[in-house]
Amino acid sequence: MIKEIPKVELHIHLDGSISKKMASSLSGKNIDEVIPFMVAPDKCENLSEYLTKFDFPISLMQTAENLYVIAKDLVDYLEQEGVIYAEIRFAPMFHTKEGLTMEEVVEAVRRGVNSNTHVKTNLILCMMRGMDKKENIETIEVAEKYLHHGVCALDLAGDECKYPLDNYLYLFQEVQKREIPFTIHAGENGPASEIEKAIHVGAKRIGHGISSIESKKTLDLIKEENVLLEVCPTSNVQTNAISTYEEHPIYKFHKMGVLVNINTDNTTVSNITLSEEYEKLSYTFGFSLSDYEKMNEYAIEHAFIDDEMKRKLRSILRDKMKICVNKVDREK
Repeated sequence: MIKEIPKVELHIHLDGSISKKMASSLSGKNIDEVIPFMVAPDKCENLSEYLTKFDFPISLMQTAENLYVIAKDLVDYLEQEGVIYAEIRFAPMFHTKEGLTMEEVVEAVRRGVNSNTHVKTNLILCMMRGMDKKENIETIEVAEKYLHHGVCALDLAGDECKYPLDNYLYLFQEVQKREIPFTIHAGENGPASEIEKAIHVGAKRIGHGISSIESKKTLDLIKEENVLLEVCPTSNVQTNAISTYEEHPIYKFHKMGVLVNINTDNTTVSNITLSEEYEKLSYTFGFSLSDYEKMNEYAIEHAFIDDEMKRKLRSILRDKMKICVNKVDREK
């Protein structure tokens, strides 16, 4: 039943979601050999340890053909998970080590995701904390070129404790000048104040945002500004941002009216499918079909798409949820 629930995933990283089978095929290594380089421990010391699991996948993502097949494989997986819409993010600057330009990187990924016509997808291009200003500005320029043509937004990702948002405010002056939508990783392993800064620069979506649970002031701001938290529970436990799954604030957020949606972050690094994440949430917090429908409605409302596409997705969501509810009623 969980797989049949229509889902919207707004926070999934391409480089953290290469399937083990695909990595094995591209690297020529056995699956057992690639797993230690791709899958993070159930409990890392911190986010920095978690991020080391991206080095090997990124090494496989340096040609147009590899980027194409990896993107295609990911969208095929999303279809199997019942996803009706997804925004897939990645940093083009990480895939230019063997001569590709950022534009060629985006073109290859765009072709890959568009090969599956059953799942609507868009791309979010990541600017990176700790990277060169020139590369981040070029990412903005590429996003502007492909905006509404496969690319829907920008993101700022990376370790916020090492590289706080204050160091990157100049980027968002450029982003806003060019009228490009954006989300920001904030409050993943950093303080609630980072979330407030992200909202003050104009973010209507926050990647993770879980440290807001520690501050009534931040929670009030999130609600006042109608901001959506892109929540990734399993990932948050792995990076040690949350001690245990049972302590994750997603249930409290939902009950207090903070808008959240459910995401995997990285299906391979976190060794989790979206359906498995839903199952864990049902088992741990007792979320119902009605709860999932609401959270996916919030995701559609905050997706970086036009009103007509939102209308279509809401219709698909309602129709598929009715089928799920009817199936549950018949099985009672």
